[in-house]
Amino acid sequence: IVTGGKSLERPMKAKEKALCGKGEVMSFSSQTKSELAQVTSEKRCCMLAEISGFLRVAGSIGLAGFGKFKIIVTTRNPAVARHYKKLLQDYFGIETKLEIGEGKTVGKTQAGQKYAYSLTIDADNRSEQILRETGILLVREGNNYISDGIYSGIIGSKCCKKAYLRGVFMGVGTMSDPEKSYDLEFVLESQNMANDLKKLINSFVDLSCKIAQRGKRYVVYMKKADYISDMLAIMGASQQVLSLEETRIKKGMVHSAKRTVNCDNANMDRSIEASMKQMEAIRKIEKTKGLNFLPDKLKQTALLRLANPDISIAALGELSDPPLKKSGINKRLTRIEEIAAKL
Repeated sequence: IVTGGKSLERPMKAKEKALCGKGEVMSFSSQTKSELAQVTSEKRCCMLAEISGFLRVAGSIGLAGFGKFKIIVTTRNPAVARHYKKLLQDYFGIETKLEIGEGKTVGKTQAGQKYAYSLTIDADNRSEQILRETGILLVREGNNYISDGIYSGIIGSKCCKKAYLRGVFMGVGTMSDPEKSYDLEFVLESQNMANDLKKLINSFVDLSCKIAQRGKRYVVYMKKADYISDMLAIMGASQQVLSLEETRIKKGMVHSAKRTVNCDNANMDRSIEASMKQMEAIRKIEKTKGLNFLPDKLKQTALLRLANPDISIAALGELSDPPLKKSGINKRLTRIEEIAAKL
């Protein structure tokens, strides 16, 4: 998976930051993963659940000879890679080498190259024990087999469920920029894993997700902003929750302003249309009978409308002598239109 790797046994330096450049590190997904990488599990059961979730979706297993296994975990986020290097050390007491190199699954950088961050757990580093304890390597009828779902013993408590979701998101989770749309996804290779993950997510109150198939992959997704906000909170990305809610408020204000403008425009259109009908009726009376044909009050209103074709009915009522309310001036104009219709 990784060739020509360089050790990352230190904080990310300028070259590595340049590799990230304007790519995923600047995306909402990468920001979320970087924040989640700062979350520290207090309980050992939660540490194991998070490791299990991440290995399940981001790891691959290879044979190391003599029936032994090695685990290779790949991610495109250096903060996530360093986080799991430390987590594996804290829980299993193993030292792993973190490398950077080429990888087919990783997005292109500005230079057009592809980079991956990888952790390799050799057979001498208790890889088989790790696979068994995380519920990935199981035994059936005396034979080892690799499970393709979520091992229920790992997610027995609510805190472990949260930790497991955090691990899965850091492995394969993606999220669109809330400025553009609301969309959180987990892209998975196994249908059983997708079904188990959907069941796990839906076990939380007021959360709901769906599954869609894209080619040979299965996508567990949610597109409702409330669900996504709650999911981020459950996983521990509190800053991203605030960012999402701030974006929602701004978008709500913009939509409200647009609705107000559209309403004002519609009212203006109706007012102009009504004024044109009134003017047409008045001119018809003037041409056929003359305005003196009208009672004095209606004549006054007709002359006011002819002199002020662009103002609203309410403003026209204020110009009357004595001033009239909107309902009063409207009755007079309606009566004028009725008279015109009979001519």
